[in-house]
Amino acid sequence: MGTDSRNEQAKIAAGVYAASLVEDGQKVGLGSGTSAWHFIRSLAKRIEEGLDIIAVPASKASRDLAQELNVPLVELDDIAGLDICIDGADEVAPDGSMIKGGGANLLWEKIIAVNSAKMLTVVDPSKIVKTLGQFALPIEVTPAYYGTTIRNIRELLTEKGWEAVSVERRMNGDSPVITDNDNYIVDAKLETITDPAGLAIALNQIPGVVENGLFPAMSKGVIVGRPDGTAEFLEIGFDPATAKA
Repeated sequence: MGTDSRNEQAKIAAGVYAASLVEDGQKVGLGSGTSAWHFIRSLAKRIEEGLDIIAVPASKASRDLAQELNVPLVELDDIAGLDICIDGADEVAPDGSMIKGGGANLLWEKIIAVNSAKMLTVVDPSKIVKTLGQFALPIEVTPAYYGTTIRNIRELLTEKGWEAVSVERRMNGDSPVITDNDNYIVDAKLETITDPAGLAIALNQIPGVVENGLFPAMSKGVIVGRPDGTAEFLEIGFDPATAKA
């Protein structure tokens, strides 16, 4: 079995485990990305068996999948928050801090996360890290004057100690990646982020920055799937070396 296939099996296992944690009557945030989509598929099977929940999606793609699978959806504006949100991550650290936005859905994902009583993260072992930063940090920016915004982001990062940092607009071939909000995504290659909360605040002070992909200490638990089809729940404070094994 190749690496991609093994990772896919791990994501499926995490999604199945996560769906088993949803309780009757809950209001559920549906994350975005491949791991979250396996959770949505598993949740739909439970709904077919009688589970009674309502859900809010964290991206247009998640909304489309949920509708296809007959998961009952509501608007977040029409309810008083969510009981639980289950979403993937590009990186997750032991304190529950994450980098998200590899799929360009970070704004919806963060809105869903902060309006949930509990957020849980579904990942394969490759997403577990000791310190955030190896995955390039996604930042959503407005198309208007995006070049100036990129320059200001680069200047901020230089002031904070990152030298010659790469900050580039994400492209899909010859075209810029467009978010569900009709904005651009900028990726900053930082290697190591020791203060995600401080950096998240600083980035959002730059005019033109809509939101960034740092989710400081937001996850309340990590569900890691394994290539053999098993999964386990990791409490915050887990040992990343053991978790990846």
